[in-house]
Amino acid sequence: MTNVYFDSTMDEGSRRRALYSGDLFVFSPRPSAVALAAFAHELLAEAFSPHDPREAQHHLPVEEYAGILARVKPAFIHHQKTKQLVRQVLAELGCDPERTYFDVPRLRSATSSGYLTTGIAYAFHPHRDTWYSAPQCQLNWWFPVYEIEPDNGMAFHPRYWSQPLKNSSRIYNYYRWNKESRASAASHIKIDTRPQPKAEEQVELDPQLRVIAQPGGVMIFSGAQLHSTVPNTSGVTRFSIDFRTVNVDDVADLVGAPNIDSECTGTALRDFLRASDLARLPEELVRPHDRGGPVEDGVLIYEPS
Repeated sequence: MTNVYFDSTMDEGSRRRALYSGDLFVFSPRPSAVALAAFAHELLAEAFSPHDPREAQHHLPVEEYAGILARVKPAFIHHQKTKQLVRQVLAELGCDPERTYFDVPRLRSATSSGYLTTGIAYAFHPHRDTWYSAPQCQLNWWFPVYEIEPDNGMAFHPRYWSQPLKNSSRIYNYYRWNKESRASAASHIKIDTRPQPKAEEQVELDPQLRVIAQPGGVMIFSGAQLHSTVPNTSGVTRFSIDFRTVNVDDVADLVGAPNIDSECTGTALRDFLRASDLARLPEELVRPHDRGGPVEDGVLIYEPS
C-alpha cells in the first residue's frame, strides 16, 4: 500500500525509510521552492516574450519553440542561483547538508495536445528512474512552476511498486547516453530515436495517483516509483522543476528501495553534489553501485559544452 503524507513532521531519516517503502510525501509551498519557481518563471517569460510561456506553443512553429527551450533550459539548470535555492529547499525540509547530495535541477515542459513530446520536451511514458541508472537510494523532488490541473501533471502507478514490469532497461548504458545522446535532445523534434528504456508489456495505468500541488509545493518520491507524464489536454504547457537527492550514509550502506526489474548499466551517482560545498561523492562509495562497470567508449560525468 502506498501512503501519502501531507506536510509531515517526520524526521528526515524516517522519511527516507518510508520513501524506500513506496510512500509519497507532499509539502505545502516553501519559500525557497517558491523562489526557485519564480526564477524559472522569470527566465521563461524573458525567453518566450512577448508570449505567455504557457501559451507560446499556440503562436510559434515547433522548431522555433524547441530552439527556445534548448536555450532556456540549460540556462536554468546550470545557473548558480538554482543550486543555491535547491540547497535552501533541502535545508527547509530537514536534510543535513553534510550528508545530502543533489543533482542539478531540471526545468521540464509538457506541451498540450501533442505539440512537442520528444527531445527537449520529452513526454515520459510510465517508467522508473532506476531504469535510467539511478541508484536505488535516489529520491526525486518535483514541483510545478505554474498552477497545474489533473490533466497536465504527473501520475503515479503504485500497483507496480512491488510488481515487476517487463522492460528494456538492459539496453540502457548511462555512460554511453552521456556521450552520445544527452547533448542532442533539441534536435529530436518529430521523432525521438535515442535509446531509452520502456515497458515491454501493457502497463495498467489505473489505479493511478495524481497529486495537484501549488507552485512551489514539493512532492518527494522514490526513483523506483513507476510514474509518467499525464497526456496534456489542458490547452496550456505545463512547466515543472525536479531534482534528485541521495544520502551518503545510504549510498555507503547500499540502502534504498528494492530493485525488482532494473537491468541497466552504470550509475548516475557521480552527478551528485554535496549540499554543503558541492563536492562529489567519493569514488570508493560510487563503485559498488556501478552496475556493469565503466565502459571505455562512454563518459562518466556529462559536462555541457
